[in-house]
Amino acid sequence: MSRRVLVTGAAGFAGSHLVDLLAGDGVPIVAWHRPGGTPPREVRGATWEGIDLLDRTAVRAALERLRPTDVYHCAGAAHVGRSWGSSEPTFAVNVRGTHHVIEGLRDAKIDARVLIPGSAMVYASSSGPIREDHPLLPASPYALSKLAQELVGRDNPGGPQVSIARAFNHLGPRQDPWFVASGFARRVADIEAGRWEPVMAVGNLDARRDLTDVRDTVGAYRQILERGAPGQTYNVCSGRAIVIRELLDMLLARARVPIRIEPDPARYRPNDQPLVVGDPTRIRDELGWAPRIAIEETLDDLLEFWRAIARQT
Repeated sequence: MSRRVLVTGAAGFAGSHLVDLLAGDGVPIVAWHRPGGTPPREVRGATWEGIDLLDRTAVRAALERLRPTDVYHCAGAAHVGRSWGSSEPTFAVNVRGTHHVIEGLRDAKIDARVLIPGSAMVYASSSGPIREDHPLLPASPYALSKLAQELVGRDNPGGPQVSIARAFNHLGPRQDPWFVASGFARRVADIEAGRWEPVMAVGNLDARRDLTDVRDTVGAYRQILERGAPGQTYNVCSGRAIVIRELLDMLLARARVPIRIEPDPARYRPNDQPLVVGDPTRIRDELGWAPRIAIEETLDDLLEFWRAIARQT
């Protein structure tokens, strides 16, 4: 049977990079995006469809028509901080949207492999590298919605086989500037373009995070769906934590003008964990995956992405 690949959330950050990666395989891709959202980019081999994941009937009908063999369910609300002020829509798209996809596949008797990109935020805080069997204790509405999403995916008697990729922090071009690295890079580009004074307000710079290039992250998603054990959970991480201050210093060293840093207490999160780092042993040993792109290359590409936007506006 020929492969038919579906990517939900294909116009989003990770989803768009995943579409780029899969397009290189020469397999036809159906790419779902939010109706009325940003017009999708043209990608050779990808057919775009506007599907509202909260519309159960529309999701079921689209799945019945497509009958995919591979489903990458990348759609969802992805920001921890925003979830505190928008918990209802966060749960709606992450949990109910996932339920509609899984339910539609099961009811239409579609034997598809499904990958759900979860989040490392479902884990309890830890002073060391986190394994997949680490205790779960989500500490934000976003994290709780991601754990519920996992449970919806797994607990589907008679439904598709679902694997979970618990992604740690990933960054790169196209990332929303609400996320720290992208926000820093955008401000650097805007300062260089003369849109801001050469001052950057910052929050907590002492946190340490496991950071992976998004292009490596989506490569892990493909490996997990194609070669991972059905029903298994895999951390997608580097196993190395970087201090946010170091990340900022690397971006400032690439800036074309001097930039001054000013602490801003309003940018501190009350529940910010001092360390989040994963243990990549399982995905490395079972699937042979490891990140390949150095942080320096990622930051170069991220900064150039925002410089290009600054030149266009």
